[in-house]
Amino acid sequence: MSDQLINIVKNQFLGSKKSCLVIGDLMLDQYIFGDVDRISPEAPVPVIKKNKHHNRIGGAGNVALNLQGLGMKPILVGNIGNDGNGKILSSLIKEHSLSIKGLIKENGPTTTKTRIMAGHHQIARVDEEQESHGPSEANIKKVMQYISSDLSCIVISDYNKGFLSAPFLKKIIQQANRKKIPVLIDPKGKDVAKYAGATLITPNKKEAMELTGLIKFDKDLLNTALRKISKNFNINSIVMTQGEDGISHIMSNKINTYPTSISKQVYDVSGAGDTVIAALACGISAKLDLSDSFKLANLAAGIVISKLGTVPIKGEELLDEIENNFNGQKNKIFSLRELLPKIIDLRAKGQTIGFTNGCFDILHSGHVTYLEKAKSQVDYLILGLNSDASIKTIKGKNRPIVGEADRARVLCALESIDAVIIFKEPTPMKLIKEIKPDVLIKGNDYTPKSVVGANEIKKWKGKLYLVPLVEGKSSSKIISKMK
Repeated sequence: MSDQLINIVKNQFLGSKKSCLVIGDLMLDQYIFGDVDRISPEAPVPVIKKNKHHNRIGGAGNVALNLQGLGMKPILVGNIGNDGNGKILSSLIKEHSLSIKGLIKENGPTTTKTRIMAGHHQIARVDEEQESHGPSEANIKKVMQYISSDLSCIVISDYNKGFLSAPFLKKIIQQANRKKIPVLIDPKGKDVAKYAGATLITPNKKEAMELTGLIKFDKDLLNTALRKISKNFNINSIVMTQGEDGISHIMSNKINTYPTSISKQVYDVSGAGDTVIAALACGISAKLDLSDSFKLANLAAGIVISKLGTVPIKGEELLDEIENNFNGQKNKIFSLRELLPKIIDLRAKGQTIGFTNGCFDILHSGHVTYLEKAKSQVDYLILGLNSDASIKTIKGKNRPIVGEADRARVLCALESIDAVIIFKEPTPMKLIKEIKPDVLIKGNDYTPKSVVGANEIKKWKGKLYLVPLVEGKSSSKIISKMK
């Protein structure tokens, strides 16, 4: 099955350039990154020392970016404010090779979500928005001109900001149905009637409860209510996303559930719904069986939730994920010669590189927790693993208990580890100088002065991070119990 899915992505997604119209609420996602080292004397709140500020395309724009990453040609139509953030958003859209012809300017602010981040943790979010009164008749006519028979599908991203009014949606859906163009909708709010006639809608569990009017979650009642909605409003399918529980495909006559295939560490669920609906749009455009489309959507969502912030999927990432998921653990063991070109490529894509090292002789829960915390600081985590000869030099002739090949293989199975490189020297100094990590990571049983490479990373403005260790967990204690 993996080979089939790989061929589908390669031949029917990537490079297909099928046109898809994306209509919806546009917004600017801002991220302020900083460090917390004190509490404000004015109020019991953390003080964020700002070090980075990122602007990203949100809302319907992120759906378009996901479609573009999967090989389709999105046509983006949405509303922005006539303000500074609107100019930033418009510029970002152009930078990502999306057309700005479909942008509809409105008086008032551009919908903006500003997230304040300490490390990988969101401290606060500030929203700036003003409910739209919907597009003018002239702008509605402009939008309707984009609905042509050349479209493979239409994706509607509704954030309930007023732009997608019920009369506007009705016209879009009716026109699409006349031209036999599938309409996929990410819904918001309680007015399910405005989605009548859509091919499918993709609420998450919370949105589904809002659509059905349920206050308390009950799986059977919710499914029954959604089936009624499908029948009463002539919606072919309701696709309910359920996080780690996968995707439920609800039709008027039956329900099928597609569980997630893998378990990923979740850093940020922002934009996961955008990725799901984009993957489904690609699947429908390629005329795949819905079951295959749901599998691909699950895999795609698993990728984006393991990243920080609103980040669209890329086709190459999906191919890698299919291989990892269906063909077993991909080999993550590299030589330095193999690893350096990969690092260059990752940096070109804006990813942060982390490096840690150790013996990891008899892997235990303390190690796993340590590596998870290390991974939370970076996009790509490299583990320098002491060779058997190196460990004997450090710990004596009776160590290691587990050989380097077995230690490396077990570490490769951890989700937190992206690459393992075995080194023969007593310290990883040579590796650190060659890799030049953005973040050098060790346990807090070290001091900043005692960490190998701490002085060197300052030369390329890298960062040292000391991970709090789990008390009472060590390989030495385990070995002593064995004697």
